[in-house]
Amino acid sequence: MTTKPASRPATPNFSSGPCAKRPGWTPENLKDAPLGRSHRAKVGKAKLKLAIDLTREVLEVPADYKIGIVPASDTGAVEMALWSLLGPRPVTAVSWESFGEGWVGDITKELKLENVTKLKAGYGEIPDLSKVDCNTDVVFTWNGTTSGVRVPNADWIKADREGLTICDATSAAFAQPLDWAKLDVVTFSWQKALGGEAAHGMLILSPRAVARLESYNPPWPIPKIFRLTKGGKLIAGIFEGETINTPSMLCVEDYIDALNWAKSVGGLKGLIGRADANTKVITDWKAKTPWVDFLAADPAIRSNTSVCLKVVDPAITALSAEAQADFAKKLVAAVEKEGAGYDLGAYRDAPPGLRIWCGATVEAADVATLTQWLDYAFATTKASLSQAA
Repeated sequence: MTTKPASRPATPNFSSGPCAKRPGWTPENLKDAPLGRSHRAKVGKAKLKLAIDLTREVLEVPADYKIGIVPASDTGAVEMALWSLLGPRPVTAVSWESFGEGWVGDITKELKLENVTKLKAGYGEIPDLSKVDCNTDVVFTWNGTTSGVRVPNADWIKADREGLTICDATSAAFAQPLDWAKLDVVTFSWQKALGGEAAHGMLILSPRAVARLESYNPPWPIPKIFRLTKGGKLIAGIFEGETINTPSMLCVEDYIDALNWAKSVGGLKGLIGRADANTKVITDWKAKTPWVDFLAADPAIRSNTSVCLKVVDPAITALSAEAQADFAKKLVAAVEKEGAGYDLGAYRDAPPGLRIWCGATVEAADVATLTQWLDYAFATTKASLSQAA
């Protein structure tokens, strides 16, 4: 497309974190936040407990799983699990993108665990999950935010496993069905699939995970913000709204607002449907667009949230790696300059290309309009490259 599109997305925010606010959001939605009040006051505890209860309802979390609000976003929740639970059994660490690789580094370099099996794949691929030994503790991401690759399902996890499964689900929760019977620890953050605000993490524990916490005392010091037990017993208050440190009640109100919106669009089924519809727009566009392709070749493992794309036009792929990366940056910049799409660039550690958030808070009509601008930006950026040559 060489003609500039006539319209722009109503909401041009396609960042993979923090993600777009839910449709119709305004600051007025937060008017009931108990600002200036203690999170330990009755009103503060009630709001935090409501956030937990709505999370259980929308995510369809089993009644016997514990849900806690913890510090430091998804990263904090994952680190709490790693530092508090790992050690008594061998570990299998599965990674295929930068965040999963980061957990591998923490397990081997910071906790210095030695009996660790690493299963790794490159960007756009996934390891052979049949090789996972479920009698070990297994650490993995459900959806690789920086690669656009997700596990197809949880069939590879044994129901009668001896080890724990620790799942970073931050860009999968509220967009992909999580098989709770196969998961012992699930983490995510508010800033992802529901477009909440940053710095707050969610930690969900199965009864098996709780049993590990109450029977195992790690040999290393546990920082206060990671402590989940006291005197060998789970600190129950963390999972009832009594947070370890001070949360933002404004952010809590925003998360509650997002959860209520999620209920209004059909709950988990509705959220998944919206994300799938957004991703279908990209899939249909790609089918008729020769210059672009998915980073993940296998449709079964493609994300429906963090959709990662690569430029496959022969004139561009013939360039040096440095020149291809520069072209991708110019392509993204051209769209942003027009106010037609923000934060579209691939993650800094990933192959150069595009990353488009297609979670439920994004509207399919905006994704469709964005694709027109991507075609226009590609044509004009390629033309300028030819002129420079």
